[in-house]
Parts: sequence; structure tokens; C-alpha cells
Amino acid sequence: MDYGEVIKDLTSQGKFYINLGLERISELLKLLGNPQNSLKCIQVAGTNGKGSVCSMLASILKEAGYNIGLYTSPHIFDYTERIKINENQIPKGDFIQYYELIIKTAQKHNIHLTEFEILTGIMFKYFYDNKVEYAIIETGLGGRFDATNVLKENICAIITHIDLDHTDRLGDTKEKIAFEKAGIIKPNSFIITSEGYEVIKDKADELNSAFILTAPFVPPIYAEALSLKGVHQQENLALVLTAVKTLFREISEETILKGLKNTQNPCRFQYIKEKNLLVDGAHNPDCMRVLRENIDIYFPNTKKQYIFGCLNTKDYKKMIEYIEMDSYISNLYFYQFKNVNSMKYDDLKQVCKNEPKELKTPNDIEYSDNILTVICGSFYMINELIDKKELGL
Repeated sequence: MDYGEVIKDLTSQGKFYINLGLERISELLKLLGNPQNSLKCIQVAGTNGKGSVCSMLASILKEAGYNIGLYTSPHIFDYTERIKINENQIPKGDFIQYYELIIKTAQKHNIHLTEFEILTGIMFKYFYDNKVEYAIIETGLGGRFDATNVLKENICAIITHIDLDHTDRLGDTKEKIAFEKAGIIKPNSFIITSEGYEVIKDKADELNSAFILTAPFVPPIYAEALSLKGVHQQENLALVLTAVKTLFREISEETILKGLKNTQNPCRFQYIKEKNLLVDGAHNPDCMRVLRENIDIYFPNTKKQYIFGCLNTKDYKKMIEYIEMDSYISNLYFYQFKNVNSMKYDDLKQVCKNEPKELKTPNDIEYSDNILTVICGSFYMINELIDKKELGL
């Protein structure tokens, strides 16, 4: 198989769906020698901020000289973005090789894996084979029954900000969602979080794990060093600093600051000056609320045009409400991207107070020095509207 054939197979109807549970991934990894059991892992769950926390941690530990594996989702352009060692994506040749290994093993033993389970299997085996010293692992959905939670132990669990998302699978209250996230806490370990949900503390007590609650602010020296922008990053950064200073006391302040400066996490409040363009994968109402707050702080009294698209599984009405609260909005465009679950223009239009416009092709975007263009919504949309090089990828 070539890379294109692998991706076509990976995203086929037989694999591209969600089916939470640990039985299939456990059976697969057992056949591969349980590579995950040889890794020292930091697991990160939460509704928002997971990718930023993972990226900061990976950058700091890489700067400290460790061989670091990083597993995140979703990707922007290529699936290989999800699996990295020392910030280098898994080569496509290796991706094909490990994909074929996973598929052949699963088929031989009649294991029906989902797309995310396949990727998780590739990640664990690839990290093991390349002697990763520490693996920073972001959960895909929830925590308790997410494929990444096949781990029986970790050196630390981190739970970021929790809000309502994927309520059909995780529960319709923050407390229920927090319970699912708390599933990544392991015995005799650490759990670091910025929100004091009782279900998280109770789980920590049950497993004899140290419960560490952080305050959502950090000394200015760290915030100023961080390459990622946005006031919401203070809370994420507090989690990262607590983890580093709890688990890696040998890492110097200079190394931490350098790691923060070199952190990369594209499409999270990312400004492209040449086009006066702001890109943010604000894919749920809480993300959109934070985006709007950051825009008001970083771009006050500025005219804007928004380009928005999302999946039909999201609370698009609430997200659009946040966009339309901007008193400096000049135009609102909706874009239907090439995903079967992408919202259609006519459906999005129905919930608008004002008259939106339809963006039919990326070539129709008119950038201006006088009007800030904001592309926001689904990560699955961004790769159709922006060139990879513009995002530094």
C-alpha cells in the first residue's frame, strides 16, 4: 500500500467511526507484546486545552534532552502530525509499515478496530520501537473508555478545563463529563487539574494518587516566554509548570523558558501577519467563547470578517451566537467543507440574527490590512482554506 491507499482505508466507513471501549485495543496490543507497558506516560484529558498542554510538556522535556513521544489529535493536514518523536512527525514510510502491521494482526485475529484504535496501536508500537523515554498522550474522546486508556499505569494524569462537549457519549453535565475524564487516573500516581470536581478528587483518593489543584495564573516570566498566545493559556501553562516541577525537578528554569518559547501548536489563536489572519480551531461553544474574549483583548476596536464551519454534531447555534456578539463584525461567512458531517450553509443560516454569506471556495476569501479575517470552527475545515506553509507546518 502507498500512503494514499492507507489513508483511504483508514477513513473508510469500516473504520472511521467511534466505538468506545478497551477490549479491542487491549487484545491488539497483547498480540504486539504490550509495548505500552514499557513506556513512561503522561496522560492528558479534558474538554479544551489538551493539545496545548501536551505540546508545552513535549517541548520542555525535549529541551531537557529526553527522547519524547507526542500523541495528539486531530491533525490539520496529515495523519502523521498526530504521532511525533522530538517534534518530528512519523515518516510516511514508517506510518505505512506500522499500519500494515496493525491491520494484518487485527485481521488475522478477527479484531475490528476503529480509526482511532489503529492510530493508537501504531503510536504505542512506534514509540516502543524508537525507545521513547517519556510519552505525552492526549486522550481522543473522554478518558475512561478512550483507546489511550489501555495504559495500566502512568507517571501522571493531567485534566484540563472541562465543559459540555460530546454530551451524547460523555454525559449532559460537567460533573458526568469530569467522571469520564477521571478515568485516566492511575494507582499511586499524580493527578494535576485546575478544577476541583469532587469526582476527580474521589477517584484520586480511591487509587491513592496525589491530587494537585493548580491556580489559573503563573508568574509573568513564564507567560511572556510562551509562544502560544491567548489569556486562556495561563490555566494550561499552570498545569504544565506544576507537572514539570513535580516530576522533573532537575529541569532548570532556563530549560523551561526555552521549551515554552519553542512550543508549537498550530491553529490555536494563531496570527498570520502577512494576511492579517487569525486562525483558531474553536470547535465547541466554550472554545468560541474563549476565542471571542481573546480577540477583544488582542484586537480591540478592530473590524473583522469571520469564516466559520463546523460538524453537525456540534452546538453550532451557541457558537454562532458568540460570533454575532462581536460589535465590530463586518461580515460572517459560512463554509461547507469536504466532510460528510459538515454543516450546510442553509442550515447555519437559519440560526443567524443577521444575514450571513456563503464562502463557496477558498479563492473567494478577500484578505485586508484594515479588516481582520478570523477563520474558526472545525479543524477539519482549516486545511481547505489555508496553505500548510502559512501555518509553519
